[in-house]
Amino acid sequence: MPATRLMPTEEGRELIDLTREICTKELAPRVDDAERAAATGESFPTEVFATLGDAGLLALPQPEEYGGHDQPAEVYLQVVEELASVWMSVAVGVSVHALSTYPLVHHGTDEQRAALLPGMLSGSQLGAYCLSEPLAGSDIAAMTTRATRERDGYVVRGRKAWISHAGHADYYTTFVRTSDDGGRGLTCLLVPADAEGLSFGAPERKMGLHCDTVREVLFDDVRVAADRRIGEEGQGMAIALAALDTGRLGIAAAATGLAQGALDLAVRYARDREQFGRPIAEFQGLAFLLAELEAAVTSARATYLHAARLQDAARPFTREAAVAKLVATDTAMRVTTDAVQVLGGAGYTEDFPAERYLREAKVTQIFEGTNQIQRLVIGRDLLR
Repeated sequence: MPATRLMPTEEGRELIDLTREICTKELAPRVDDAERAAATGESFPTEVFATLGDAGLLALPQPEEYGGHDQPAEVYLQVVEELASVWMSVAVGVSVHALSTYPLVHHGTDEQRAALLPGMLSGSQLGAYCLSEPLAGSDIAAMTTRATRERDGYVVRGRKAWISHAGHADYYTTFVRTSDDGGRGLTCLLVPADAEGLSFGAPERKMGLHCDTVREVLFDDVRVAADRRIGEEGQGMAIALAALDTGRLGIAAAATGLAQGALDLAVRYARDREQFGRPIAEFQGLAFLLAELEAAVTSARATYLHAARLQDAARPFTREAAVAKLVATDTAMRVTTDAVQVLGGAGYTEDFPAERYLREAKVTQIFEGTNQIQRLVIGRDLLR
């Protein structure tokens, strides 16, 4: 991994070092076997998230008074990058968990935060973020999952699609329709995992990220207490879009870590593999390719750190988050593809993780808003 990281505090440096140690001792020895096992049957790394929770790495950016660490976004995102360089499914899971807490942290009442956040940030609970639907992905305003108001709360009917942690989460941060007023008719609810009527579809069979269990979440007259509503009725769209800005930075950091892991593998292989009596790293064409990949990874890292510093300074960062997500995920796709090429035939086998990196990279260009949507966000903001 690169020796240089920008750390605002000594505590931040210690958290990065702790993450690297956990990656080396806990994640690296089990990632390949776990991903293979999950490819043919559901396998969720519950114990890994428990380890990260015990280390405080599931609560980095959240308020200290509720059990978080009050770390700036740039430290939290570098932790995500470190995790992704070893185990992408886990890094995505950490980002999803942070996304699931965002509405409560920023839009909940003091009473809600005091009652719910300590458990969410303790490491004993894992969250899911229920926004997408089968016919409402990028078009959030097309959402049809509906919550009908009753005297003591809401009754939710509908389904959510492509939900990470579904069936394993302890709570579901869920966006529902409470009126027919388009995007202004959405509301955010925190649904407990043991709610009656809550069920799940079969795990999706995906190209990669096998340990990131993804399912439909089904709501069959699920009753949710009124005090589990986050923000006001009709505020859901604004909450969801603000949360997605932070989520896009999480995916940008994870994609950067994935690209870094692929580049590290390619460099090691190029040093060890000999052809024509010398390491292939000594051939200028390959050395130039590796240099280009290093420049691409470094550039991707710079985009998410720039956006993170704007976020830490409480300045607008929507456009910069979209840029970071676009650049970092396109970089991950390029670097993982070229890493397979550097390894040649070996890169196409499961003897090396290069093929897994490539499979994992593709979805980063799709979730948290496709890269076509990122271009739309960037263009609209530029021309506003």
